[in-house]
Amino acid sequence: MAERTHETIESGAPDPMPYMHPVMKDNYGKWVFHSHPKPGVLYHRAENGAEVWTVKAGTQRQMDHYTILKLADIADQFADGYVRFTTRANIEYMVTDNSKVEPLIKALTDNGFPVGGTANSVSMIAHTQGWLHCDIPGTDASGAVKALMDELYEEFIKCEMPNRVKLSTSCCEINCGGQADIAIVIQHTKPPKINHDLVANVCERPSVVARCPVAAIRPALVNGKPSLEVDEKKCICCGACFPPCPPMQINDPEFSKFAVWVGGKNSNARSRPTFHKLVASGIPNNPPRWPEVSEIVKTILGAYKADGRPWERMNDWIDRIGWPAFFEKTGLPFTKYHIDNWRGGRNSLNASAHIRF
Repeated sequence: MAERTHETIESGAPDPMPYMHPVMKDNYGKWVFHSHPKPGVLYHRAENGAEVWTVKAGTQRQMDHYTILKLADIADQFADGYVRFTTRANIEYMVTDNSKVEPLIKALTDNGFPVGGTANSVSMIAHTQGWLHCDIPGTDASGAVKALMDELYEEFIKCEMPNRVKLSTSCCEINCGGQADIAIVIQHTKPPKINHDLVANVCERPSVVARCPVAAIRPALVNGKPSLEVDEKKCICCGACFPPCPPMQINDPEFSKFAVWVGGKNSNARSRPTFHKLVASGIPNNPPRWPEVSEIVKTILGAYKADGRPWERMNDWIDRIGWPAFFEKTGLPFTKYHIDNWRGGRNSLNASAHIRF
């Protein structure tokens, strides 16, 4: 049996080296200077004097064949033929000739790909699959992202925020998502509605019982048929039961709502990582443009932009002015649901990346 020389690794991050620009590959770990010439453009210089300019443009997460070919054609015609995608679905072109930067920016802009998202701008929104792929979404994350970024276009192509602003959108509370300066999450507010006539034929009941994170589901006999029942006092309306058992419908046009959380941060830069906190809930799930969500996010960004100091991330700004001032400046109502009274939530939640107890 012939030895396999190229084993496919199906877990973890892929090896970036085969697709990396040769100048970047040759000078990996040898950069001595970098700068930010303009929004969407990064500059790096290596020990040996080699230079690379990176041009960053916004793209949608799910792309059709035509769009991918267009982006590849731009790479071949206006760049050096090397691209990479960021974790927020932006595309980055690398060139070693400064004279190629402006024609590349023009080509991207003319084809509808805004250049920006670097330094102290509003980055593209990291989002979940939505209706296109996921089995549990309460809304269409990619649709909400498109509607919101249409409103924030100017903040993406300009660098006018106190610091970088990262946004995320999650179409449910339990599967995808992440910490962000502003996180938009769909929340189910009612327990699932069970179609007892279908449960026995469609669902593997032990798997559904095991899937519930709060042990709120148990087997039951309904109308003489094996089924399931939900202890509504325990149910947290997360929707985890719906994928293994579609007759337990959790989505509801009236009771599935949006919520906005702020102040999340993953990095250790200048301050420790932080968890985001709820600031608005019960926002209507109103496709296809979700205007209520956009209005709240723009209000928060406006207050942060006007009052934040240079280099302050969203969480740093809130820590400085305090939560009462945050709600006063944004005009958002403060309710009992904003009080974090979870007994397990210690003061620090051990959020720092440093080891401690």
